Amino acid sequence: MQLLDMGTGGGELLKKFNHPAKNTQVTEAWEPNIKLLKQTLAIEGVRVIENEHEADIPVADNSLDMITNSHAAFDAELVKQKLKQNGLFITQQVGALNNYSLSRYLDHNHQIAYPDNTLFNTVMTFEKLGFEIIYFAEYRPVMKFFDVGAIVYYASVIPWEFPDFSVENNLCELQNLAKIIHQFRSISTNEDRFIMIARKK
Repeated sequence: MQLLDMGTGGGELLKKFNHPAKNTQVTEAWEPNIKLLKQTLAIEGVRVIENEHEADIPVADNSLDMITNSHAAFDAELVKQKLKQNGLFITQQVGALNNYSLSRYLDHNHQIAYPDNTLFNTVMTFEKLGFEIIYFAEYRPVMKFFDVGAIVYYASVIPWEFPDFSVENNLCELQNLAKIIHQFRSISTNEDRFIMIARKK
């Protein structure tokens, strides 16, 4: 059995599934994560595969019992190609509307980076490919900010949601947010998460 984990959550999955490290592979395209995986999972015997493109699955066709995917791009047809019959695909994604209200407030012309990344589209895509959808759910948790500095840091580290953000460009908006936080103690935005489990029939 092989478990291919696209993302950095492989260690926890190994523990939960009690899956042998020698039968596990993990793919990663982002250099900081590759370094982290080599320092953690590789020393346990997991094969770490460095991807040029995030959605690549550089293994033999029909060779995997399970593919897990956490916050990473994927190619549904490629997933089907690599899974064995009855193989499982488990994905947990950041949905299209993640932090939309805050992004739109800081940039009135904000365009959603991945508008098609929704639970509905994902389920429909895999159903059309003949998968059995075992489970799906979505969740919109509230994220609160208690000071403007936290907003500045957050918007700086995820540029795909805040592409033109800077303190200089958004000084007026940040000052308004500071006033709101001073009056109401915090401001809120909603994250967007969804999960799907599908079986190749």
